[in-house]
Amino acid sequence: TWETRDRENCAMRGRRQDECHNYIRVLVPRDAETLLACGTNAFSPLCRTYQVSSLAQQGEEVSGQARCPFDAKQSIVALFVDGSLYSATVADFQASDAVIYRSLSPGQAPLRTLKYSSQPHFVQVLPYGPYVYFFFREVAVELSALGKVLVARVARVCRNDRGGSPRVLERRWTSFLKVRLQCSVPGDTEFYFDVLEAVTPPQTLHGRPAVLALFGTQPNSIPGSAVCAFYLADVERSFEGPFAEPRGATWTPVPEDRVPQPRPGCCAGMGPAAGVVTSGDFPDDTLVFAKEHPLLHGAVGPAGGRPLFTRTGTRLTQLAVDTGAGLHGNHTVLFLGAEDGRVLKVLAAAQHPEAPQPLRGTRAPGDTRELGDSRDSSAKTLLLEEISLYDPGR
Repeated sequence: TWETRDRENCAMRGRRQDECHNYIRVLVPRDAETLLACGTNAFSPLCRTYQVSSLAQQGEEVSGQARCPFDAKQSIVALFVDGSLYSATVADFQASDAVIYRSLSPGQAPLRTLKYSSQPHFVQVLPYGPYVYFFFREVAVELSALGKVLVARVARVCRNDRGGSPRVLERRWTSFLKVRLQCSVPGDTEFYFDVLEAVTPPQTLHGRPAVLALFGTQPNSIPGSAVCAFYLADVERSFEGPFAEPRGATWTPVPEDRVPQPRPGCCAGMGPAAGVVTSGDFPDDTLVFAKEHPLLHGAVGPAGGRPLFTRTGTRLTQLAVDTGAGLHGNHTVLFLGAEDGRVLKVLAAAQHPEAPQPLRGTRAPGDTRELGDSRDSSAKTLLLEEISLYDPGR
């Protein structure tokens, strides 16, 4: 048990009694022998290291700021990669400073993103290749003319990023870029699922590394959800696309001849920056451009160009995947949790999703084709079971 000693201070700052507890929001392996636990600690977050074998505390407590949210309801993702903690959450009491942060790095200063006000909600963090990827939803600055529109994003940073020079981006990411994740039903007018709810770790889908992601409709729209798959090769390729910048009320791609070299966002010592020793050695124009252009134009499209599964009339919020289901361990089954307590069990299509076959299961919004009229059973996505586990209203 890890009780807070700051309950009185929390109450003095205007928080309710039920908010002034120590809610554990981070529990991640640090190495084979220890794990890191971080709690809200009555709006004064703290972290501890514990021995895995005995659960005995090791060393002193450290600040949980930027490693753990202040409020238990705020989002947090965290993971150790190469001995460093990568975390994404809000870093202040007022929840106005959302940050992607790297800390606890031996011999290195912490790195963070610049402060911005897009109200991100972080969903997943995962390493892949020389990068660490963050999946989240946020208010789209490029769609501000339409009001407060949420979109799904994937951002990445280089694992060998050491921050910029003393002149530009010192102790800030030099490699931070983000791009939109698009999950939509094609048609004369595409139907978009923009609110990212969950993302799986990398899976093998149709023989290729991929992630599966759960999306919902906008909060003020009719309830609906969809599962889309994204090949990681497509995600990587999207970061090579054009940068975006505002032109009046619209956002347009930056002409390639205005992009400095080495290309902003690349990793020092690799690819186009093979001759750059560390990220602090990038030219100032590359660092300034990276600082001013974190958003890429375009979007990452789903595998096959459409969702694997859609459901209208309800909001799904949780996603789990079994890629070794079935008698021979060669089927992919999705488990989808709804906000009303139901769980859906769905058999994903076994055929390569780029084959132009109709889906089996719940009809997607805007899809007028008859369900189940495919002659190839491997192209079908099947709703196997719907289970009502509990009534959250009780």
